[in-house]
Amino acid sequence: MQFTEETIADIFEQMVNEDPDHEFIVYPDRDLKFTYGEFNRRVNRLAKGLLAIGLNKGDHMGIWARNVPDWLTFLFATAKIGVVLVTVNTAYRSHEIAYVIKQSDMKALAIIDGFRDVNYIQTIYELVPELKTQPRGHLKSSEFPELKSVIFVGQEKHRGMYNTNELLLLGNTFTDDKLNHIKNSLKSDDVINMQYTSGTTGFPKGVMLTHKNILNNGYYIGERQKFTEKDRLCLPVPLFHCFGIVLGVLATLTHRGTLVMIENFDPLMVLAAVQKEKCTALYGVPTMFIAEFSHPMFEMFDLSSLRTGIMAGSPCPTESMKKVMNDMNCDEITIAYGLTEASPVFTQTSTDDPLEKRVNTVGTALPEIEVKIIDTETGETLGPDKPGEICCRGYNVMKGYYKMPEMTQKTIDEDGWLHSGDLAIMDKDGYYSITGRIKDMIIRGGENIYPKEIEEFLYTVPGIKDAQVIGIPDDKYGEIVGAFVILQDNSDLTEADIRDYAISKIARYKVPKHVFIVDEYPMTASGKVQKFKLREMAQKLLQK
Repeated sequence: MQFTEETIADIFEQMVNEDPDHEFIVYPDRDLKFTYGEFNRRVNRLAKGLLAIGLNKGDHMGIWARNVPDWLTFLFATAKIGVVLVTVNTAYRSHEIAYVIKQSDMKALAIIDGFRDVNYIQTIYELVPELKTQPRGHLKSSEFPELKSVIFVGQEKHRGMYNTNELLLLGNTFTDDKLNHIKNSLKSDDVINMQYTSGTTGFPKGVMLTHKNILNNGYYIGERQKFTEKDRLCLPVPLFHCFGIVLGVLATLTHRGTLVMIENFDPLMVLAAVQKEKCTALYGVPTMFIAEFSHPMFEMFDLSSLRTGIMAGSPCPTESMKKVMNDMNCDEITIAYGLTEASPVFTQTSTDDPLEKRVNTVGTALPEIEVKIIDTETGETLGPDKPGEICCRGYNVMKGYYKMPEMTQKTIDEDGWLHSGDLAIMDKDGYYSITGRIKDMIIRGGENIYPKEIEEFLYTVPGIKDAQVIGIPDDKYGEIVGAFVILQDNSDLTEADIRDYAISKIARYKVPKHVFIVDEYPMTASGKVQKFKLREMAQKLLQK
C-alpha cells in the first residue's frame, strides 16, 4: 500500500483477499484468535445487523467499552456501512457521557457492563429511563431525542437493549446486496470516526476524522517502524484514543500484520503476551513502559522477539527510552508526536535514525505532511533552532469540530494550517523537539486535560464560589490535577467533600488529586489569576 484514496473497507478487504488465513487479532489471555478471513465474516454479519436495526450511512454510533474483542468488530462494521463511530473514553461518568451522547447526535450506543468503579448499564438507565419501557430500536428519549438504540457488547440480555449475538443473528437474515451497495458508495473523504478532546472552552469537542485521514496516517506510522506482515504488535493502549485506533489497528492493518490485544493495561499481562505471542512491537505511554521494566518479575520474561514500537502520549524521559531499548530489546523503538486533530501523528522518529535523535527528539515530518514552526506573535515562519508554535498541513488535518465552526476556524487557519498550541524547535537536520505549551493544558500519563473543563464542572458543585485548576509536577504521571477553590460564605465544604463529589460525576483522571481551599488568588494588576504562582504554591504546600 502507498498513499491511498480508498476507504478502510477497501483496504481491509484487500488484506483479506491477499491472505485470509493470516492471523489478524489475538487475545492471549482468553486464547481467542481471528484470521483476516474469519474476522471479515464476523464484521460483515455485524454490519448487516446494524443496518437491520436502522443504522445508515452518515449516522453516529457511540462505543463505550474497554478493549473487548468486539470493539474491533464494531470499528470495521461501521466503517463498511459509513456509520461514524464516536469513541468514548472508558473513564467517563454520567456528566461526560450525557454531554457526548447529546452533542454528537448519537443514534446508537454500544456499551459493556462497566469499567473500574463506573457501572455503565446503571448510568445509561439513569440517563435514559425510557429504555426499560420502550421497544428496542424505537427509543423516544426526552433528554436525548436522536438516540434510538442501545447495544450491549456481549451475550447478556438487558431490558431495552440489543446484544451483540442478536445483531449477528439479524445480520444472517439480511442480504449482502444492501451492504455491498453502501460499501461501494463510500468515499475516502467521508467522516468515519469522531473522537472527543477536552475543550479549552470547558466543553469537549468532537474531532471529525475521515477514512483518508486515519488510514494514510496509520500507513506512514507503520512505515516508520518498518512494519511487514511478519510483525506482531502488542497493543495495551485504549482503542478509544487515536493511539489505539490509528497508531495501533490501522498501522497493523495497512501492513497485514497481527494485533495482540490487551483488554486492560496490566504490566504482567503485557510482558506475558509479548513472550507468549512472540511480539515484535510494543506500544505505550511512558508510565506503561516504566511499569513494565521496573516490575519485580520483569526478569522472568523472554522479550527477545521485540524489535520496535512507539512510546508517545506524553514527554518521553531519555533514561526510560534507553531502558526500553537496552533492557526490553526494543532497540528500534520510535517516538511519535501529534494531536487528535492531526489524525494524530505528524512527526515521528524512524527505526534507523541515530540514537541521539531517537532519544531526544520527536522525529521528522511524516510523508505528505508539511510542518513548520511559527512565531507566536507575528505568525512568521521560523528557521532552525528558533522556538515557536508547531503547525502542520496536509491530508491528515481533521475535517473540523462537529457543530463548532468557530472553534474549527480558530484551530485551522485560512491556508489550511492546523495550529497545535504546542511550542517546539527544529534542528538543522529537520528533527523536532517539543519544548512546552501555549495552551493551558495538563498532560497526566498521556491523557490531555484542559483546566477550563474541570473549572466549569467545579462551578456546578454546591458551595463553591470560584475555582482555578492547574497542573502539578508528578514523578509517576508527569503532571497531576490540582484545584484551588474559594468557597461561598455559608459553605462548610471540605477538600475531601469536593473530591468525593467530583469522583461521582467526572472521569477519575480529571478529578483533582489535591484541592486547596483559599480566600483569594494571586492576581496581576489587570485582575488576571497568576496560575504559575498557584503552581508554585501547590508545590510548596505539598512539600510540608
